[in-house]
Amino acid sequence: MRHIALAVVLALNTVPASIIAATQDTATKASQPAGLQPVTTAEGVTEYRLPNGLRVLLAPDASKPTTTVNVTYLVGSRHENYGETGMAHLLEHLLFKGTPKHPNIDVEFTRRGMMSNGTTWYDRTNYYETFAANDADLDWALKMEADRMINSFIARKDLDSEMTVVRNEMESGENDPFSILWQKMSATAYQWHNYGKDTIGARADVENVSIPRLQAFYHKYYQPDNAILVVSGKFDAAKTLAMIQRHFGPVKKPSRVIEPTYTREPVQDGEREVVLRRAGDVQIVAALYHAPDGGHADSPAFQMLMQIVGDTPNGRLHKALVEKKLASEAFGLGMSMNEPGYGIAGAKLRTDGDREQVKRVMLDVLENIAKQPITEAELDQARSKWMNGFDKLMSDPEQLGTALSETIAMGDWRLLFLNRDRIEKLTVADVQRVAEQYLKQTNRTLGQFIPDAQPQRAVIPPKADLKLAFKDFKARPAVAQGEAFDPTPANIEARTQRSALPNGLQLALLPKKTRAESVAVTFNLHFGDEQSLKGQREAGALLAAVLTRGTRSLSREQLHAEFDKLKTIWAYQGNAEGGVLTMQTNRSNLPAALKLAQSVLREPALDATEFDRAKHELAAALEEQRSDPNAVARNTLKRQFNRYDPTDVRYQPSFEETLADVNKLQLPQIQQFYQRFYGGSHSQLAIVGDFDAAAVREQVATLFGDWRSTERYQQVLRKFDPIQPKELTMQLKDKANAVFSAALPIKMVNADVDYPALLVGNYVLGQGSGLSSRLINRLRQQDGISYGAGSSLKVDAADDASTLQVKAIYAPENLPKLKAGVSEELARLVKDGITEKELQDAKAGLLQNFKLERAQDPALAAELASLMDDGRTMQFVAELETKVAKLTLADVNAVIRKYIDPAKFVKVYAGEFKQ
Repeated sequence: MRHIALAVVLALNTVPASIIAATQDTATKASQPAGLQPVTTAEGVTEYRLPNGLRVLLAPDASKPTTTVNVTYLVGSRHENYGETGMAHLLEHLLFKGTPKHPNIDVEFTRRGMMSNGTTWYDRTNYYETFAANDADLDWALKMEADRMINSFIARKDLDSEMTVVRNEMESGENDPFSILWQKMSATAYQWHNYGKDTIGARADVENVSIPRLQAFYHKYYQPDNAILVVSGKFDAAKTLAMIQRHFGPVKKPSRVIEPTYTREPVQDGEREVVLRRAGDVQIVAALYHAPDGGHADSPAFQMLMQIVGDTPNGRLHKALVEKKLASEAFGLGMSMNEPGYGIAGAKLRTDGDREQVKRVMLDVLENIAKQPITEAELDQARSKWMNGFDKLMSDPEQLGTALSETIAMGDWRLLFLNRDRIEKLTVADVQRVAEQYLKQTNRTLGQFIPDAQPQRAVIPPKADLKLAFKDFKARPAVAQGEAFDPTPANIEARTQRSALPNGLQLALLPKKTRAESVAVTFNLHFGDEQSLKGQREAGALLAAVLTRGTRSLSREQLHAEFDKLKTIWAYQGNAEGGVLTMQTNRSNLPAALKLAQSVLREPALDATEFDRAKHELAAALEEQRSDPNAVARNTLKRQFNRYDPTDVRYQPSFEETLADVNKLQLPQIQQFYQRFYGGSHSQLAIVGDFDAAAVREQVATLFGDWRSTERYQQVLRKFDPIQPKELTMQLKDKANAVFSAALPIKMVNADVDYPALLVGNYVLGQGSGLSSRLINRLRQQDGISYGAGSSLKVDAADDASTLQVKAIYAPENLPKLKAGVSEELARLVKDGITEKELQDAKAGLLQNFKLERAQDPALAAELASLMDDGRTMQFVAELETKVAKLTLADVNAVIRKYIDPAKFVKVYAGEFKQ
């Protein structure tokens, strides 16, 4: 569920990635329209206030050509009364249904190529849109947000059509064992406070809500004095303030008063336990502990504590459970909220694992820290990782607007920097005290109730006094700004420096000034050919996992700690045919990060201990996927395209086949694979950002110039091979949500003359941004049966075995409606074609999407590497965009009819269906 997923990501980063702001004593004196009063400014963010109570935050950054508009309302599930659970989330859906002046908001998003969404959490709801920077779209976005703040329809017909979509969202969340266990644990931990209520609401409340009551909730909370408007990215501050004054200024301040919430959870007086029994292929053991609110002085220490116990691979739980093969995964996160929150930690284990033993070990790790004190090394590693994530998100202005929602919701947008200072000053004694204060048996929610004659109690401190907390706070200078870089294909090509090393490694360097001197790296490797890769599928895949687990000189923990010290986010993913190493770092740390990458790729440890752990974790993941409708549907669909011998690298095995092959693997097999196939002879390295090109070119030659592959390389192609259409139903037990996945084989490469037109046709069918495409309009907006539906076109530069894929989630009982809706929309697309308006909106949206992608340095580095592999430059992209722009309605409709035959789809339905 998106409302849970967003907050989990932020909680895992302890919300540090939320904002780029710290306070100064006085606001910057900038030119602003009458009525907009400056309040405070800090590190590039300035706060203003309108007479109607609206707070405005401006965070200008001209280094990227995008703008984000975000409106955060201080209302979430915490504010819902009896019978009102889920109201904030329902309104999140309904505010996309339009107003009298803006009746088709999602259509407008699509036409402008805007990326938009809304999210709901305990303390807030937010709505945002990101778009290519321009005054016209910014003005429209501000005008629309001011309008839907008070004039949204909130109509019965929209509620009725959206009801089954919300139910489908509920069912989707119930498919995930951890999500539903987390929900039940928090409900057990909080007996009175609304933090125990899932933001999606109780099914009965959602299904029976009355329109007058929902409208009253909307009119109470969706008002300027309960909202914060954030504009971040590239924009003219003076013009933007004038627009804000023009659109939001006339909105009247309401006369009603919002009463502060005052329910506080009593001190927990004994351990609790909840047992959830459902079908599945994974066991989970977890413990939840009450903790202070996000503004309390203990909160940063608690966040570091959860990092110390829950991190992978350095956390205590990982070492005690995963490394000893008792569990396949360990985790820990702290929830920083406006009022006292909690931390949750635990582990996943295979179905044949000893859950009781895992529980004993886990609780010993968590609740006996007094006997096993926190060390300086543990705190330094946790702090380094936190600061690494903080620095990366500080360099991304596009995420600033939406991420500000979290600290706004905690009480003050400046909290991040106060907590940053607190984290920097933390001592081992601070973390040790917090561990002993909150990780107590009587403060734990695990499961069953056990009487205790003399229980200990963890007293949660009162909500922090933020005014006092900020009394001595001092802001720091703003981070370095980047250049205003125009991401057109022509400009990118003109700025890109290309070369090749004698061993065959291709290099593309694009140096440019970036915010916080950030740098993005993509390193593509390619292995073997059709014959040499026979029987190597699982060995190559498992090797990719083991490769990141230590080098000849560094253990896994040391390796990850070194990257954290270098403020470098990195990952390596691969299989038998190749791998991709990605890094995000900064100018000063790039040389050391490249040297560390060399040790990963050229000096891997490949030792028996990490091999066994990786093998165990992979087997556990495969077992879990066997009962996941999404994984089952995806795997079943891929298997219908099998035209190869099981030893062929292109063969798609079943979960059981993969599991059997993985279990047979021995360490010498992956060591031999590495010696035979790994090397830089058939690789592409692209670097984008703030760096010295000459120095990097010289360093890359030193690090990788003599790294050669011993095996011949030739791309393993998937040639087009038409298959018989079919429908397959995969029965799964105890799954409230079902998945539909379908594919149409198409013979095409992306240089074909029909490719641009088919791109547009697919955009109209199901790839359109926001909630406006044929499939989403039918299955969600009209029929109300799917929370998520869409299509994708997969076309390669060399493989002509392309596919048009369609996917949707839905409740199993809605299977007949799902089948009818998809079939009718595909038939209508082919018979009637698309309209002129759809054509123009799709072309504009596609071109804007292309531009937005190139505005992200990691995505641009990946694109440059891919183009080198295909023997192309950005000229190919420029020509593609030109072809898209010139398409006519006749062009697109002719290509749709040429390639799309609804009768030739292979369709898979996975879920629990009544016979």
